Amino acid sequence: MSETGVRKTVGGSGGAVHDGGAGALIQPLDEHNRRLLANVHPQPYANPRPKERYHLVVLGAGTGGLVTAAIGAALGAKVALVERHLAGGDCLNVGCVPSKALLRAARAWSEARRAAREFGGPAAAGPGDFGVVMERMRRLRADLSRNDSVARFTGLGVDVFIGEGRFTGPDALVVNGATTLRFRRAVVATGGRPAVPSVPGLREIEPLTNETVFGLTTLPARLVVIGAGPIGCELAQAFARFGSRVTVVNRGERILPKEDADAARIVEEALRRDGVRFLLGSRLIGARRDGGVRTLLFEHQGKHIEEQAEEILVAAGRAPNVESAGLGAAGIAFDDKGVRVNARLRTTNRRVYAVGDVSSRFQFTHAADAQARLVAQNALFFGRGRADRLVMPWCTYTSPELAHVGLSEAEARARGLAVDTLTVSLEEVDRAVLDGATEGFARVHLEQGGDRILGATIVAEHAGDLIGEITLAMTAKTGLGAIGSTIHPYPTQGEVLRKLADAWRRRKLTPQARRAFGVFFRVFK
Repeated sequence: MSETGVRKTVGGSGGAVHDGGAGALIQPLDEHNRRLLANVHPQPYANPRPKERYHLVVLGAGTGGLVTAAIGAALGAKVALVERHLAGGDCLNVGCVPSKALLRAARAWSEARRAAREFGGPAAAGPGDFGVVMERMRRLRADLSRNDSVARFTGLGVDVFIGEGRFTGPDALVVNGATTLRFRRAVVATGGRPAVPSVPGLREIEPLTNETVFGLTTLPARLVVIGAGPIGCELAQAFARFGSRVTVVNRGERILPKEDADAARIVEEALRRDGVRFLLGSRLIGARRDGGVRTLLFEHQGKHIEEQAEEILVAAGRAPNVESAGLGAAGIAFDDKGVRVNARLRTTNRRVYAVGDVSSRFQFTHAADAQARLVAQNALFFGRGRADRLVMPWCTYTSPELAHVGLSEAEARARGLAVDTLTVSLEEVDRAVLDGATEGFARVHLEQGGDRILGATIVAEHAGDLIGEITLAMTAKTGLGAIGSTIHPYPTQGEVLRKLADAWRRRKLTPQARRAFGVFFRVFK
């Protein structure tokens, strides 16, 4: 037990290795978390008597596994679902749901302070109550857990088995070493877990990860975040807004390296205004602990420096849960990047498919959901849906948000595609001006000479919502011109997409076209 909450070193959900029992990640055990556990890992619980053979056995009850099982059962298939840890997986228990509850609270705290400064509102003072923030998160998470509960899925007709599932052959899986489930098809959906760098002393100081940070009950005075990807940036900004002194340390020279550099720069500037300090281009070389203070040793710009904090958060990547499922016994090939699958999400065992973080480069809840829908068709009905044809958006939920879909300009050019790129600043959007939210832009990459959308990036307060319109256009193979022809309510920030289309149309009005129009109007007076 630390002064800021309960901490255990555990693996990810969806069949992952863990210690300390199902409640290890769910602390403190208040009424909300007990209600959560009653839904996602009920005890006592008697596993059902297995059927002679299942049409579908799903290993892991995270998003991918739950969606696959629900679809299979709805279609009348005999389905078994095996989960050794927490139904709902990372998203519900230690990912999207709790993190977004914290981000919403942090945004409210920030807006309260901003109200007096910019909008003539009442002054906000005082440290706030971090305990209330965390209690609200636990309450809302427990409320939402009904959707992923064991009771709900048994009610759908799924045979839910709680325990460790391990393949023993190409068409069989054993639960808890005793109960054999035979199958026609199976789906591996065991998810992933935080990757902790192999640095001397780091594990010994018990750093937080996304799996344990939501067990905090007291705000740490100082927090060091290792990693400047989406999780690191989101939580760094949130804790800075709550009042922690936050330092982000990253080996790379910039944050959010998968995003456009100028988009990431806007997010970095926003975090700096909120008080986040950055040590970029730093290599972690050691860690130690003295009582309640943790010390990290870095090499930064040729010098050795130390950073001290009450808590350390590791947000430096993910690892797939492939070690304990007996994949080799089933002839399922895997490596340290996850289970190998083809475009139709089939593994090297023709009976077995894989979805979600254990096999996908897209580590998102919505990606696991979309892949699960493909797998349900491919596995049960000889479907031929291809994951490489999915148009996959993503979003980093900082303030402002940064959302992307499709190719970047560099990726498009690397594929030999000629590209036209259009960018509209939010300073040109009336609603953004009125909201005081002009930080950011919308950018679209088009196939040169036309309006086919190859990719887009949006930096805005609600970029994650705005990117959906671009994703729909790309999925439906509708060009930017169709977005421009769609009436957008005024004033909304969504008008930035119409303005992109207007910019594209203005490009089409070449000098030659202007001369032609001039001739036309001189003739038709």
